Amino acid sequence: MNGIRACLAKGFQDFIRKENPDVFCLQEVKAERDQCLPVWPEINEYDQEWSSATKPGYSGVATFLKEKLSHQKGIQKEGDPEGRLIVSELKDFYLLNSYIPNGAASDDRHRFKMSYLQRFFEFLKELEKKKPIVLCGDINIAHRSIDIHDPVRLDGTSGFKPEERAWMDKLFSEGFVDAFRHLHPEAKDQYSWWSYRAGARPRNKGWRIDYFIVSDQLKNRVKSLTMSKDTLGSDHCPVILELS
Repeated sequence: MNGIRACLAKGFQDFIRKENPDVFCLQEVKAERDQCLPVWPEINEYDQEWSSATKPGYSGVATFLKEKLSHQKGIQKEGDPEGRLIVSELKDFYLLNSYIPNGAASDDRHRFKMSYLQRFFEFLKELEKKKPIVLCGDINIAHRSIDIHDPVRLDGTSGFKPEERAWMDKLFSEGFVDAFRHLHPEAKDQYSWWSYRAGARPRNKGWRIDYFIVSDQLKNRVKSLTMSKDTLGSDHCPVILELS
C-alpha cells in the first residue's frame, strides 16, 4: 500500500466496497489498526489481524476476512518485529500474507533478505505438510525476464538478482505454482509495481513482484487472477485471485 493512511485518503474504502472480497491482504500498511479507525469505521466489519512493525511508520501487514480464524504472526519462533507475515488457517488451506524484505538499501539488507528467504522456504515446506498453502503479497522479486520491463538493463538489480530468481525457481520446483503464470504462461507487459519516477506507470515500465503462489494441489482451483493496474493510490496495484 505504501501506507494505508495515504490510501484511505485516496478512495481505498470505495475500492473495497466495490470488490466486496471474502478476504483481502495488505502489505506495507505503515500503521497500527487504531490509527485507521477514525477514517475507516467499516474496518470492524471484517475479522482482522495486524502485524505492525515495532518501528513506527514502517512495513507491516494486515489480513481481513469475513469469518473469524486463528492466526500466527511471523516465521515460527522468530516473531515478526518488521511486520512481514500473517498465517491464517482456513478450512482447507493456510493463507499467508507476506511482505518479503527489500534488499536494495545496502549489502547488509540484501544478505538479510536472502537469509529470510531461506528460512521462509523451510517454513513453507513444513507448513505445507499439514495443509495446502495460498501465499500472497509483495515478494519483491521479478521471477522471469517477462516479469520486468527492461531485463537487460536491470539484470543484477535488487529484486532481479540471479540468487533471488533462483530462490523462486526452487520454490516452483518444489510443488508451488505461480497462479498468474498457471493461467497466462507467456503473457508480457503485465506488472504490479511501477516506480514513481519518470512517468513509469503511464508508460507501463513496471515489475511483476506481487504474487499469488499456491500449492500444486490447489492450482486447478485457480479460476482467475487480475492485476488491477488502473486502480491508483499506491505504487503497487491490487492483485485479485478467484478460487473455485
